[in-house]
Amino acid sequence: MLADARPIREQRGDVPGALTHALQAPSEPTVLRGLVAHWPMVAAARESMQAAVAYLHGFERVDAPPVVATVGAPEVGGRVFYNDDLSGLNVRQEQVPLRTVLDTLLKYAERESAPMIYVASTTLDTWLPGFSDDNGLPLEGRDPLASIWIGNRTRVAAHQDVPDNIACVVAGRRRVTLFPPDQLRNLYIGPLDFTPAGQAISLVDFASPDLERFPRFADAMRHAQVAELEPGDAVFIPSMWWHHMEGLEPFNVLVNYWWRDAPGWMDTPMNVLMYALMTIRDLPPHERETWKEVFRHYVFDADEDTAAHIPAPARRVLSPLDDARARDLRARLLKRINR
Repeated sequence: MLADARPIREQRGDVPGALTHALQAPSEPTVLRGLVAHWPMVAAARESMQAAVAYLHGFERVDAPPVVATVGAPEVGGRVFYNDDLSGLNVRQEQVPLRTVLDTLLKYAERESAPMIYVASTTLDTWLPGFSDDNGLPLEGRDPLASIWIGNRTRVAAHQDVPDNIACVVAGRRRVTLFPPDQLRNLYIGPLDFTPAGQAISLVDFASPDLERFPRFADAMRHAQVAELEPGDAVFIPSMWWHHMEGLEPFNVLVNYWWRDAPGWMDTPMNVLMYALMTIRDLPPHERETWKEVFRHYVFDADEDTAAHIPAPARRVLSPLDDARARDLRARLLKRINR
């Protein structure tokens, strides 16, 4: 079905201002071909897998804590997912030194049937200090979190992230399949509070979609966008776009940068969703409609007129929030929740 997806918008990433131009359309995914092609890490990966591993070894901290490696039997086909009844996962997690992960990937690289090995979202500056000095991506006016992802042939189900994301392929190849946020209903999302890696995922197996069980997935595919990324290529994934990620080679490395165009004191909206499930979802229908209007008025359609009838010093939480007001509000909420 991936053949039905249209290509993600592309532009050259190896020209001045390419990244700035791409981020001027913050809700439009963009592939930036060659954005990080000049990185020494990419040069090492193009030389060989062994050279790429040796390059990473050069930045390892002797005293670094172990990384969390997700490991699956060859039978899972690289798919990080649940067991048959969703009571557990089809993979296990182990804490091992990063060096051991890299050397094990080399060991299994030539085997047809290898276990899945995947290190996800590992902070670059913690485990590979100095890597960013030689392999940097200037994001003007932003303070991103830089992470590295290392593994062999893996399939990470479609999921959302709240931050904006630039994902840079530096070794191997990746296939990225994107869906706009409004495809939530058509992607058949699994449990919100028990997930393989922190984010709720689509239950559809993209390699073999079961359209009898998930018929609306055919509608989702009509909105899908796809790209295959080579070393040096990057993709900008806007906030809350669904993305399905596949590592296509025996050794794949991705470096990504997350940031939010929001004040640092803002909590994740997922906390609000969880609290709304507890406080609003199971109300009688007429009460839910009332609360829908309350949220529309105070949140989704809020503007300068919302509290204009209240004297400015008395508006309190209806005033523009800042760090101090947010701390005060958070303390009061926690007191209520824990009563």
